[in-house]
Amino acid sequence: MALDIKICGLKTDEALRAALAGGASHVGFIFFPKSPRYVEPEEAGRLRQAARGKALAVAVTVDADDAFLDRIMSAMAPDILQLHGSETPQRVAAVKARYGLPVIKAFPVREAADLQAIEPYRGLADRFLFDAKPPKGAELPGGNGVAFDWRVLSAVAEGTDYFLSGGLNAGNVADALRIANPSAIDISSGVESAPGVKDTRLIDAFFSAVEQARAHRAA
Repeated sequence: MALDIKICGLKTDEALRAALAGGASHVGFIFFPKSPRYVEPEEAGRLRQAARGKALAVAVTVDADDAFLDRIMSAMAPDILQLHGSETPQRVAAVKARYGLPVIKAFPVREAADLQAIEPYRGLADRFLFDAKPPKGAELPGGNGVAFDWRVLSAVAEGTDYFLSGGLNAGNVADALRIANPSAIDISSGVESAPGVKDTRLIDAFFSAVEQARAHRAA
């Protein structure tokens, strides 16, 4: 099975080059001002030029209004919109209608019961993303470097297309792929030397770990 890999929270040319060199299918840019990975839409627009024809550019937003989304669309022209807040099914439908782009809808997960939240979004979101529920008191809805029990994803209906996110790194991605068998994975803090600071060595190590895991499974 093909595996999509999204390197998220990119802010520099060096990190973007490493993601593309490793074979990322998606590159993500964060438009949430509280995040250490926040990037201005105009800068993301400059960065994403290098990804054209190589990887899909994802604009990650958290309960953004139309005015901010309009600015992102104008400055960056993303391929995909990722909604990582508390957006309702109606909001997802409105965003899709307004911009005509595929939408990834993120959901926080701690236990199997949390997965029921996706049901009203089936047929609206093009893909789901399952991230760990933020620690108590956290300001960020994602990128907190924590994982959840991937075994709960056995409760997801077969054929559900989703990104697995939350606490992934080179040391645990093989277990994540073995347990959850997702169609896509998303990593941000797991390839950083400090919050918001991507490390090209960690990006390289992550891609190597993914390849080793997939080769081992194929064997």
